[in-house]
Amino acid sequence: MLNLLEELHESQRAGAERLPTTLAQARAAFTPAGRPHPIPDDVRVTEVIAGGVPAHWLDAPGADAGRVLLFLHGGGYQFGSLGSDGELAARLGRAGGMRVLFPEYRLAPEHPFPAAIDDVRAVWRWLRSDQRLEADSLAVAGDSAGGGLAVALLVATRDDGDALPACAVLMSPTVDLTSSGASMVDRVDEDPISTPALLRQLATDYLAGADPTTPLASPLFASLAGLPPLLVQVGTADLLLSDAQRLAAAATAAGVEVRLEIGDGLPHVYQLMVGTPEAAHAVERIGAFLRGHVSD
Repeated sequence: MLNLLEELHESQRAGAERLPTTLAQARAAFTPAGRPHPIPDDVRVTEVIAGGVPAHWLDAPGADAGRVLLFLHGGGYQFGSLGSDGELAARLGRAGGMRVLFPEYRLAPEHPFPAAIDDVRAVWRWLRSDQRLEADSLAVAGDSAGGGLAVALLVATRDDGDALPACAVLMSPTVDLTSSGASMVDRVDEDPISTPALLRQLATDYLAGADPTTPLASPLFASLAGLPPLLVQVGTADLLLSDAQRLAAAATAAGVEVRLEIGDGLPHVYQLMVGTPEAAHAVERIGAFLRGHVSD
């Protein structure tokens, strides 16, 4: 992990010196773990349109087709795809013994809030109605912005009066687009991936004038009562540390079962860093959590 952190810090410094690229080029080059990791050859990838949203089924050997993990990728609502997060999604599905559905929700700035959460809600309705899956056979996972979308989906589904998934896994979730957390200041020198300016710009592009405290944009400001069990993982070398901590505290206060795991010295979405013991251990715990909560 130490060598990877050094690489990430060097990449961050180099990125600050490079001239801006086009959005298309930036998206194509987006590798949140510092290097691309392909989906393993033994995972079957199948394209599907889920409620009008392009998506992919990811099936690892032995996955239970009746238990599905809805995985929502990160990337600040502006980046991210199967290419950046598919390997992690497949790894979580393998660990949980579940089939994975990976939607390619619409991205900002072309499609600002609420496009992404609208797409995620459409995918959820498709799983329940078209695929006829019971809510307790479903789980939701998301990293970074995808973690924020996962919480927003839970809040919206609860408010609709519909059955909620069995549980949710949140990795370095983005849940406060006001950037008001203490770690946005006191973790600046430790975070090897993000900067406050970058996160604020991504939030501005996504919101496009919407109130940053809108609950489905910043679910930290939503009522969290009645949500299913949450596993929240975050590292201390992460500008979003406070997002995770405040979300866990608010959910616990609302009566939600929450497990908060904080990795000392670990960066944003460290679960992406294949080959490190820290990522392997985190995924083992995620797999156990999913197996313990999602019905057969």
